[in-house]
Amino acid sequence: MVIVAPSILSADFSKLGEEIKAVEKAGAKWLHIDVMDGHFVPNITIGPPVVKSIRKITELFFDVHLMIENPTKYAKNFADAGADGITFHIESCKNPLTVIEEIKKTGCKVGVSLNPSTPIERIKNLLSEVDLVLVMSVNPGFSGQKFIPDVVPKIEWLRQQIDEHEYNVLIEVDGGINRETGRVVRQAGADVLVAGSFVFKGKDYNQAVNDLIR
Repeated sequence: MVIVAPSILSADFSKLGEEIKAVEKAGAKWLHIDVMDGHFVPNITIGPPVVKSIRKITELFFDVHLMIENPTKYAKNFADAGADGITFHIESCKNPLTVIEEIKKTGCKVGVSLNPSTPIERIKNLLSEVDLVLVMSVNPGFSGQKFIPDVVPKIEWLRQQIDEHEYNVLIEVDGGINRETGRVVRQAGADVLVAGSFVFKGKDYNQAVNDLIR
């Protein structure tokens, strides 16, 4: 069964607790939390205090996506705030194995992400070290962007590698996910679908989550 991870970047922050409860009731198992620093991407979002606050209201898996320049500096802060998984960008660091090691020390699951223009080979040697690979299907920084179909072969390649070598790694896809694109990436081998606008903007959370699962 595919995992749906609604991205709170598209939620109404004036009633964030209600929004989280609604997607949880609709069947979402994860909550995707986009962290942007205004440097790695041209936007600023949330920090550990928000994660700590919403941790009190839900048992959902907190999938924290660090779109920041210095992931090792802040990984422990997010873990202490309640993160279950922490994903960093391969483009943000020179020594990814060091970042992976530091995140593992926090007790969180470790994910590595890559942008649409980044060759999939950049993370090939990390598949035995991580729990998740996040394939960006839009350029990171803003919600509501259109899905980039050129990333589909990356998902298929990952599926082949993971199955062939029996890696215990989930494939997550983030960006422009809706009913149609969700079906495309599921067929390519995705395990986790991140959806922001499709879930939160339509307001029919049950229908949106069910559409992504089917």
